[in-house]
This record gives sequence, C-alpha cells and structure tokens, in this order.
Amino acid sequence: MRSLVTKVNPLVLIAFGLLAIVGSFAVRDVWTGIIAFGAYAVAALLFLPTWRFPLVCLGFVAFAALTLFYSTWLLGGRDLGRAFAASLRILVLAWPGSVLAGFIDPTRLADYLAQRLGLPARFVVAFSAALQRLTQLRDTWEQLARTRRIRGFGPGSNPIAVFGHAGSMTFGLLVSALRDAMNMSIAMDARGFATAHVRTWAEAAPWTRLDNAALALAVALAAVAPILSIF
Repeated sequence: MRSLVTKVNPLVLIAFGLLAIVGSFAVRDVWTGIIAFGAYAVAALLFLPTWRFPLVCLGFVAFAALTLFYSTWLLGGRDLGRAFAASLRILVLAWPGSVLAGFIDPTRLADYLAQRLGLPARFVVAFSAALQRLTQLRDTWEQLARTRRIRGFGPGSNPIAVFGHAGSMTFGLLVSALRDAMNMSIAMDARGFATAHVRTWAEAAPWTRLDNAALALAVALAAVAPILSIF
C-alpha cells in the first residue's frame, strides 16, 4: 500500500498540491491547522514509500513557517494564537505539494499533459525535457567537481577560495545547461516538432480506479480545514 503513490498518475499528484493550497485558506485557528496538518501526516505515513524525503521537505517548509510565525507575532500585536495559525497554514499549504512533486515522473507527466489535457506536443516535450535536466543538475555539478579536482583546481582549505570555486562551478553548470538545451532543440526540430500538428505517443495515459480513489482522498484531505472552520 505504501507504494501506491508511485502508481497514481501525475495529474492526481498535482491535484493533491493544488487542493491543499485551496484548503489551507480555511486554517484560521490553531486547532484547525493541527488537525488538517495531522490528516496529511497520517496519509503520508500510510501511503508514502519513504519518510526521508517528506522530512526533508518538512524541514524547508518548517523554516518558512517559523519565519512567518515570528513576523506575524511581531507585527500582529504579539498574538500567539494568530501567529501559530499562520505558521500552520503555511505547513498545510506547502508541505503536501512539495512532497508529492518529488514522486512525479517528468516523462509520465508529459504523456498525461498531452493525452489527457490536450496540450501542444512541442510545449509538453520541451517542458518534460526541462524537468529531466533539472533533476540532472546535481549529477552535472558532481561531474564538474570531480573533473576540477582531478585537474588540481579544487577549492582547498582557503575559505576565500571557496567562493571563487563556487562561482566557476556555477558558470560551468550554466554552460553545460545551455549546451544541452541547444542539443535538445536541434533533436526536437529533427523529429518534426516545429511543423507537426498531430503526434503519436509511445506510452498510454490511462485513468484508473486507483486515480479516482486518490483524487477522492485529495478532496477529503483538503476539505478537513473548511469543514472544521464551519463548526
């Protein structure tokens, strides 16, 4: 059951994040925020294959929530209840979408965007290629670092040299990204993306009962905060 999230289609995963944003606007008090966030935490515990990545996302979102808590407390009359509610609203708003974004396969997303939503093939493929390149930036950075270290251009122990090393690495990463983008555009034009209006797709984009169940769960979780705010 904890691997089901990898079988759900990417449009449903995006819907989870968007519905969480809509539901977060109903978080106006501490208890509503705690229960709404707890509902997402329980769902994550039941359906996510790992907790390492969700905890990393929670750390980043919690930092934003803490900064909002302090600014709301400082500028909002030093009201702790209002500050806690604002920070919990950020957790409900950002954490579900940031977690599920890590489980979206760019290739599957392109298939569903084109076949289910009918978006233009050129835009969809370019968008998918850009997402794939984004996930490969870390590998490119590590390759550049190893190459520079082998050639004797490492930062060493000088703290000032670290900034120069980071600048040169960033420039090299930019050059590599531009080169890959040029190669990708040439490959797309060679395959007729500039002029073709109707294309076929190698993989199907089915909508299954699992997708319906996952979408119903997304609606139910997003409805927790609005329902509590009524009563």
